[in-house]
Formats: sequence, structure tokens, C-alpha cells
Amino acid sequence: MTEAGNATNAKSMTIIVTKGTLDWAYPPFILGTTAAAMGVDVTMFFTFYGLELLKKKLDLQVSPLGNPAMKMPMAGMHMGMPNLVGMLPGVSAGATTMMKNMIKKKGVASIEDLREAAIESDVNIIACQMTMDLFEFKKEDMIDGVKLGGAATYMEQALQSHINLYI
Repeated sequence: MTEAGNATNAKSMTIIVTKGTLDWAYPPFILGTTAAAMGVDVTMFFTFYGLELLKKKLDLQVSPLGNPAMKMPMAGMHMGMPNLVGMLPGVSAGATTMMKNMIKKKGVASIEDLREAAIESDVNIIACQMTMDLFEFKKEDMIDGVKLGGAATYMEQALQSHINLYI
């Protein structure tokens, strides 16, 4: 805080992105693009299942399994989905369709649009080389503008950053 009580603006931020579902794709891209728009230097490090978000062709799903907080607006209220229901065939597809319809209806930007905004905002997007090798992904599988790097590449950025997030 400054003497006047105003928060100082952080100059750099890193985000480790580990999840590859539709609902988990939004937080890192929204935070990253918002910070970049505010003049913060942003590095996003995509590892393990987060690499799915960098593929040229996205087929993101929502998984209600293991997500007891997932409540969807239905019939004028918010209905929770019991964990057991998430195991039934077709439930993930149905939840994904519902989420995509809500996103479209509410005018929320798509993940493709947010990725493009991140690249246009000069967000440093790093795909974990070890995970790429582990899952046998090729750089050609990924969108343009992605750099390859490992834990040391991320750490170089994180050690200098004011904000480090793990999503």
C-alpha cells in the first residue's frame, strides 16, 4: 500500500494452468487477459491437463463428477447435481451442452476468443515441454504463439513476479 492508502499496481503475474475442462478454462484466461489489459506482464504456464486448452481444435467438456458445488440454473432455481449422477452415461455431455448454452445466452466470450485476446495482449504462453513429451503432443497440435519450456522456464518468471497463481 502507498502512503495514501492506495494499492500499488503489480507489474508481473504468472499463472500455472493445470485443468483442461470448459469450466476450469475460464479463470486463468479471464485473470490473465484482465491483468494484461491493466498493464501487467503475464506469463501463463500450461501443464498436464491444462495443455488441452492450447490445442488448435478445442473439444472442452464439463465434468460434474467430483464437483458438488456445480449448480445449474433450471426451472427458476439452481439445481445441484449429486456426485453419483455424474457417473451416468450422457451426464457430462448434457452438463457440457447446458454450460455452452448458458455461455452463449449470457454473451460470455468463448475460450477461443479469450486465447486470441491473450495472444494479442502479449501474454507469454508457455506449454510444458515435459508434459508435451509425456502425452505425445507436438507443437503443431497447439495454437500459434505458444512457446515451449519447462519448470525452470516458469520459475525464472515466477521468481520475478509480484503475483503467482495456481489454477
